[in-house]
Amino acid sequence: MRWSDIGQSSNVEDRRGVGGPMMIGGGGIGVLILALAVWLCGGDPSQLLNTGSQSGGDVPQPGAASNRPIGDDQNRAFAGAIEKSLETTWRQVLSQQAPRVRYTDPKLVLFTGQVRSACGMAETAVGPFYCPGDQKLYLDFAFFDELRQEFKAPGDFAQAYVIAHEFGHHIQTLMGTMDKLQGSNRASVALELQADCYAGVWGYYAQKEGRLDAGDAQEALRAASAVGDDTIQQRTQGYVRPDSFTHGSSQQRIQWFSRGMQSGDLRQCQTYK
Repeated sequence: MRWSDIGQSSNVEDRRGVGGPMMIGGGGIGVLILALAVWLCGGDPSQLLNTGSQSGGDVPQPGAASNRPIGDDQNRAFAGAIEKSLETTWRQVLSQQAPRVRYTDPKLVLFTGQVRSACGMAETAVGPFYCPGDQKLYLDFAFFDELRQEFKAPGDFAQAYVIAHEFGHHIQTLMGTMDKLQGSNRASVALELQADCYAGVWGYYAQKEGRLDAGDAQEALRAASAVGDDTIQQRTQGYVRPDSFTHGSSQQRIQWFSRGMQSGDLRQCQTYK
């Protein structure tokens, strides 16, 4: 993906290293299973973000951030560029396709180990998430390592898909969809699949701008497939329970991301109808 000339978003809070060390009971495969189970939390993230009381070390306060220079920090530069691209794209998309919705930028919070949000405390094992209470996206770059090594979904566009998905939850908040769809697994699946579709809408415009290289779309599809509920359940427990899905199957996630990327139309992302 060609992102180096996009520029940097001014809406990035770099809280990495602000807090003390993190302690997670179990470690190893236990942390991985937890990350697999709750990654991309949608709906009501506060149900998942209550692990902070079990952690050691100081807790970073909301808004605390290090304004360190980007320099050679490629992860920071990449995240800032993708955030900038998402802001530009969604400002345009909403003005054209949903002009009654007032667009506002979310914040992207970078953290290591643990972080406090309006939805509660979270540790790295939760994975990337969006909190509607403070309209912020939260990301620990350690998840990119998991995406590459454990999920077998490498590539910068796969990483961009992760950020774009969480940004999609912000669009749901602005449009009122987040408030409407709550309280059941079916609603959670609809929210997550719509966020996948919104990530695809952004991908459509990135492709239109000539920012995608050959194979980039496949990177995102591979990532979407890797985090399908059926794939995760088969891997972690050896069987699949569709009635317990919260994010959608691998096939569904691929389908809805593809729909957004092929159409560039958020009106094609009505997963709840």
